[in-house]
Amino acid sequence: MAATSIKEVAARAGVSIGTVSNVLNRPETVTEANRLRVQAAIEELGYVRNESARQLRMGRSRFLALVVLDIANPFFTDLARGAELTADSGGHTLLLCSSAEDVARERRHLEVLRQQRVAGIVLSPVDTSAERLSELRRLDVPLVLLDRSDPDGVTASVSVDDVEGGRLAVAHLLAAGHRRIAVVGGPRGLPQVDRRTAGARRAVREAGLPADTLVEIDVPAMHLDNGRAVGATLESWGRPERPTAVFCLNDLLALGVLQEAGRRGLTVPGDLALVGYDDIEFAAAAAVPLTSVRQPTDLLGRSAVELLLQRAAAQAGTGRTVDAGTVDLREDPPAPERQVVHLPELVVRASSS
Repeated sequence: MAATSIKEVAARAGVSIGTVSNVLNRPETVTEANRLRVQAAIEELGYVRNESARQLRMGRSRFLALVVLDIANPFFTDLARGAELTADSGGHTLLLCSSAEDVARERRHLEVLRQQRVAGIVLSPVDTSAERLSELRRLDVPLVLLDRSDPDGVTASVSVDDVEGGRLAVAHLLAAGHRRIAVVGGPRGLPQVDRRTAGARRAVREAGLPADTLVEIDVPAMHLDNGRAVGATLESWGRPERPTAVFCLNDLLALGVLQEAGRRGLTVPGDLALVGYDDIEFAAAAAVPLTSVRQPTDLLGRSAVELLLQRAAAQAGTGRTVDAGTVDLREDPPAPERQVVHLPELVVRASSS
């Protein structure tokens, strides 16, 4: 069934198309009698305005987009909550996309969002290589990196100091007397993995202990099943090879280790002290409440959207249009952008006591 047009509404109400437009956009300019006739016609015909077309005609959109790595990870769900509330308070609607850690899928999402002329994009990118960041900077849409930072400082970003987070976790375990600590995460090359591992190594150096205090265990992805596989591997190690403590680079891995360790008769924290990262909602509710490095997820989402709206307003102030091909962002050297970095917090619970 074809959608009702504004022309049909005008005919039913016995007024001009311009009068219907004024009722929809500037009702204070229309007499009460005409306004009531138009509103009655709209209700009778079931007319719904094409908001997307109206926004395109006006040259601006009320849609923002958030593209995350993995919507199945509760960390990104919590983060999206703060982003959506901030977008809504500013009169915007937030569109949520998941790249599933796939660069090709991420590119497809970004192209569709660009074609839809969203007002801006918050992106947790799969790849932060110099080549990929250069590619992202050529997008003709305001962009803020989330949970990542730009080493060159020319793409706006909101992130957490993951080096400090890794240091906090391992310093806590060292202070409890552990001298053989497994660090579980992957894949290598993922910025969070590399930085949290660097923080763990820093804690060992600061304590004046040898590098082999850490046993680094790589996994293909930081999912629950890989945590369970690590738990099975740890159980197979005899003393003294088996670590007495485990630092997992996210909570899903840690919860997987906790489940499998318990199934195989290892006690936490008796046989294995355990620390996770992110402090998702399930961490405190685990069978053994999980010690975790808390990321301020709500604050991350809120500050990313706030920064994006600032960037969008600044770009609009320069007179630049979001139409593809009208601006060559490579003409001038890119100006420095804000790099917002939040601090993590260690939340100590029973799994490492």
